[in-house]
This record gives sequence, C-alpha cells and structure tokens, in this order.
Amino acid sequence: MKLLVTGGLGFIGSNFILKMLKDNSDLEILNIDAELDGADKKNLNDLENSDNYEFVKGNISNKKFMEEQISRCDAVVNFAAQTHVDRSISDADPFLVSNIRGTFSILQIITKQKKRMIQISTDEVFGSLYDSSATEQSRFNPSSPYAATKASAELLVNSFSVTYDSDVIITRCTNNYGPRQFPEKLIPKVIILANQNKKIPIYGNGKNIRDWIFVDDHCDAVSSVLFNGKKGESYNISANNEVDNITIVKKILAIMDKSEDLMQFVEDRPGHDFRYSLDSKKISNDLNWTTKLSFEKGLEKTIQWYMDNPEIMNNVSQKILNHEPWKSSN
Repeated sequence: MKLLVTGGLGFIGSNFILKMLKDNSDLEILNIDAELDGADKKNLNDLENSDNYEFVKGNISNKKFMEEQISRCDAVVNFAAQTHVDRSISDADPFLVSNIRGTFSILQIITKQKKRMIQISTDEVFGSLYDSSATEQSRFNPSSPYAATKASAELLVNSFSVTYDSDVIITRCTNNYGPRQFPEKLIPKVIILANQNKKIPIYGNGKNIRDWIFVDDHCDAVSSVLFNGKKGESYNISANNEVDNITIVKKILAIMDKSEDLMQFVEDRPGHDFRYSLDSKKISNDLNWTTKLSFEKGLEKTIQWYMDNPEIMNNVSQKILNHEPWKSSN
C-alpha cells in the first residue's frame, strides 16, 4: 500500500509517518507539505535514507499538483492545516485557504480517482462544553476562526460522502502533546521557557480545561480508522484525561525542578473556550482502540525529548514565544 500524507512535516503528521513506517514494513509513504508555519524537515531526518519514504514540497490547494500526487497513491490522510488558534485571531485568511480550500481540492480528486481519504479534524468544532462530552452527533459550535474553518471542512467532507458516495472518514481528536510539537503550543512553550528560566504566561486564571492525548496514541487511532474505519463515518478520539492549564504548567515545572514563581498570569485571549471534551466510546467499541500512555509518563517522555534536542529549544524566536500572539500581525 502507498499512502499519501499531507502536512507530514508538522507535529502530528511527522509522528504519524514515523509510527506507520515502523509498524508496517510493507507500507510506502509520500509526504506532501508546503513547509509553512509548524513544518520542520528535521522532524523526519531519520527517514533520509528510507526506501519507503518520499517527500515532495507542494500546497494541497494546488489541484493540478495534487491530482498527480494522489494518482500515485492508494489513500490520503489529510493532516495539512493551519492550526494555531491565536494566529487565526490575528489573521484568519491563511486558515480559510489551507483548511477549507485545500480540503475541497483533495475531496474533488479522491472522489474522481476513487481513493480513500481520512480527514483529521479537532474537538474544537464543538466549542466550549461545561458539563458534557461531545459525541459524533453533537452540533458544531466553533468559537475561533480556526475552529470554524475545521468545521467547514467537515461539512464539505460530509457533503461529498452524501452526494458523491466518496470514501471519506473524519477523525476528531483532543489536544495532542509529545515530541516534535511546534513551540507555539502550550506544552513545548512551557518546557522551553522553563528551561530558559523565563516567565511562563498563564492566560486568564489558568482554569481552562482540555483533554490531553499523547501523539502516538492519536496516531494509533488514525491508523485503525484508515485500515478498519467505516466509509462515511466520523470517530472521536480522546484520552479521558481532562486537565486545566495551570495544573499542566505546575506538573511540567515539578518534573523540570523549576519554581512556580516562573508562572505569570496574563490577559486572556479573545473567545477562549473554557472546556473541550469528547466521548470516544464509538472508536473504542467499533475498532477496539484505546490509549496506552498515561499523562504523567507522556509528559516525562515529552520533556526528555526536548532536553535531548537543545538546538530546538535554543533556536526558538521570541515571536513564537510571545505572551499575546493574537495581537501580532502575520
């Protein structure tokens, strides 16, 4: 089988490629990435001499280019997306182009070529939930421009399933963490700032809650959906590990033996959702998937990876570590 992975130089995409090639010796992967924000070729340095891996630079919104690449493969896993909520607040336009137009281009092509497509989505399409968990049938209620573009992409995917009987499946996951994550995200940002003994920004009161899943567990779930998922379905992926932001920061500081005095409460970002939560009984029951790594062990593993890669921690620009990135103009 030859698999096309879009956005494979990013955090989740690169971890997915490494895991898939490790677990499936007969698999070939073609990685398409435009090398925009969050992409890093160094994420896949280990595959430089691999006969089963190929990288081609390109944008998923370029239909002619994607037609050629998809024709070479049996299925597509679409990780490619602009993902950072804070940046979507300061400039949403790149999110519309990548997350909506790019998804639409792939949908047109896989429908014509009769290929399978896995669309990687997010729990943020459901918006903030105070006392429940979203199922696959819950209504969309996105708060940020980023979440709105991901919800829009899901609607397009569903429309192709209903209208054209396209072989499409949607996965929605909670917050990922682990090695190779772009430093603008919470956990790597805290690790890097703590290592430099710099102040760590806590938005608002730090009580916003997310369900955190180690990236390898997410990749296992996507693999299960790719090989065994039912056409036209969607699957929620969660770890049942809801933790507020301030608790995460304190856990990281404790593991790194750093003082909590590094924490600094800052202005909350606009439209900051209080809590995300997914019910993932469907994928557990239908595909026999479950998480393998505890949050504490995952944090230790993640911190150790960053400590073992000091060049990443030492070469992060101050723009990425900005305490109020939504106020920055791209």
